[in-house]
Amino acid sequence: MQLVKVGLCAFGMSGKVFHAPFLKQHLGFFLSAIVERSKEESKEKYSDAVIYRSVEEMLQNAEIDLVVVNTPVQTHFEYAKLALEAGKNVIVEKPFTVNATEAEDLAKLAAEKNLFISVYQNRRFDRDYIQVQKILNEKVLGNIKEVEIRFDRFRTEASAKLHKEDPNLSGSGSVHDLGAHLIDQAVQLFGQPEKVFADVFSMKGNDFANDYFEILFYYENELRLRLKSSVFTKEDHYAYKIFGDKGCFLQQRSDDQENQLVAGAVPEYGKEWTAPLGSADGILNIFNENLETERVLTSSEAGNYMNYYQNIYEHIVFGYYLPSPAEEVVVNMKIIDAAMESSEQGKIIYLNF
Repeated sequence: MQLVKVGLCAFGMSGKVFHAPFLKQHLGFFLSAIVERSKEESKEKYSDAVIYRSVEEMLQNAEIDLVVVNTPVQTHFEYAKLALEAGKNVIVEKPFTVNATEAEDLAKLAAEKNLFISVYQNRRFDRDYIQVQKILNEKVLGNIKEVEIRFDRFRTEASAKLHKEDPNLSGSGSVHDLGAHLIDQAVQLFGQPEKVFADVFSMKGNDFANDYFEILFYYENELRLRLKSSVFTKEDHYAYKIFGDKGCFLQQRSDDQENQLVAGAVPEYGKEWTAPLGSADGILNIFNENLETERVLTSSEAGNYMNYYQNIYEHIVFGYYLPSPAEEVVVNMKIIDAAMESSEQGKIIYLNF
């Protein structure tokens, strides 16, 4: 196999959980460089990787083909731009940037350099999202009229990550963090909305970044789609509620890859590595061909974040489809900007793509 050499810009939670394990296990990648500014924690599991003390120093390594920018969002634009200027292809953690202007500038620069930027929208590879996609593709719900997608937590204490909690920092808060996932999934499933209305604030108080949001998408075909997140949700909701004129589908947020990775699970290349689902995680309630009601408990199939890196590898080596390219995710950033503007002004914002 052609070997793609990768540099990782940070070795925090994102690097340890979402990137390094998959890069090590995938036969087509070699994790050759990791930035750790003062520690050397990566040596235990990734002893072949050279440790650099800064992103700038790592980018001087001419052998690196691909750079993963997994630093705080406030630095995404700076480091992704430096990587592109150094002739490297780039993966950027979500959220892509702090605003749409930065995202557009990076997409333009990548095109000028004949390089690519892919945003790590890993939740496209969650089992629950894949199941929703499957049900919609089967068209058993008829014309979709109303949708709600949620991503909730019960986290009453502030995160130790200041770049996510400081209300004075651009890109902090739940809209950029969890909203980046929900907006991406909504656009992938139902397309770009015509306009948005949003309610965004901090339940923990004004000293903290936003931790609650409700964003309403308006579509020209009269579909209404609601995205919602709260950090004061002790009991789980159905993460996806989809209502059509022939039935409805309710899906739990059941993907457990993150928890298993945090607990030390090692993903396997070419295999389903997650633990099997022990029970049904969805409800499908539809009218059948005889106009009789069918209510079926459904079970989703395993998701796999390795498939993201497999897509990246196949794009580099064979020119196949690039997952979540910069030009596509610019749309998400425009919606995030519009949601923040809507909440601040208390009005509907029309979108111009």
